[in-house]
Amino acid sequence: MFSALAVGTSRVTGLLEGEDVLATAAALRAMGASIVRGDDGVWTIDGVGVGGLLQPANALDMGNSGTSTRLLMGLVASHPIIATFIGDASLSKRPMGRVITPLSQMGAEFTSSPGGRLPLMLRGICPAIPITYTLPVASAQVKSAVLLAGLNTPGITRVIEPVATRDHSERMLRGFGAKVTVEPSPQGRIIAITGEAELLPQEIVVPGDPSSAAFLVVAATIVPGSDIVVENVGLNPTRAGLFTALRMMGASIEELDRREVGGEPVADLRVRHAALTGIEIPPDLAPSMIDEYPVLFVAAAFASGRTIARGADELRVKESDRIAAMAAALGVIARASKRSRMA
Repeated sequence: MFSALAVGTSRVTGLLEGEDVLATAAALRAMGASIVRGDDGVWTIDGVGVGGLLQPANALDMGNSGTSTRLLMGLVASHPIIATFIGDASLSKRPMGRVITPLSQMGAEFTSSPGGRLPLMLRGICPAIPITYTLPVASAQVKSAVLLAGLNTPGITRVIEPVATRDHSERMLRGFGAKVTVEPSPQGRIIAITGEAELLPQEIVVPGDPSSAAFLVVAATIVPGSDIVVENVGLNPTRAGLFTALRMMGASIEELDRREVGGEPVADLRVRHAALTGIEIPPDLAPSMIDEYPVLFVAAAFASGRTIARGADELRVKESDRIAAMAAALGVIARASKRSRMA
């Protein structure tokens, strides 16, 4: 997204080419950016500049990506264009009101399906109105949507987050040349962005996704005899909560060759089998591991004693109720194991 708003050519390597990323690329192409994947796996993006997004000819199909939808809504909100967002059946059930509220305060207009859901039509505005917005819930998506709208908004747009959330957007915005400040306050972290920015093209090396690495880390932890190294894992402190929780439970996770790549802390993780003990996970870890709770539940199933996780309410309103899904799946496994022992 940032490359699509830069003036010039950016190159990206190490991209996780999942459906969410591909849906984002297709939407940005529809609004004027040139995005090409080379045979060598390097992505080349020629941006349109801040304020340069074009009117898309068709609805933007976001597939199953809530992140893409909410962030792109932020981008479009401060452009004088109209965009319709659609998605699959699962995405169409997810609430968008948490993004609609601040973007409406900036002047954008929305026509949504009942409950603030997709399909949704957004009429952007230029110039938009800079706001100071306090996040009612810890959400990096909402924070990023407001900051992205602020890119093309004259003046200073501020987001106050009472609970710190993942800060990839702030780090990368600075890397692209935007003026972003982060200051502590009694109300929480205040992130401010100066609008009408000029973003500069970048050479980006994407660190390994900690959410993807989580499955390998947990598998090695619970399988006797395991000793593996997972290379190039992003360890941004706002994303690495799972590894902190696992260490609290007794996991053996060693960081090798810690370094910085593209403004993000990275290391190779050596993980060995270890006996886990159930713990009560501090709720302030939740924002930094919200996507990893399901795999944490697997680790907890192999731990001795009870594990209690608080602050995971967000899992109820993702593309599925992940708490209910994991409870059902682990229940099936537990019943099957009991039958096997009785036999």
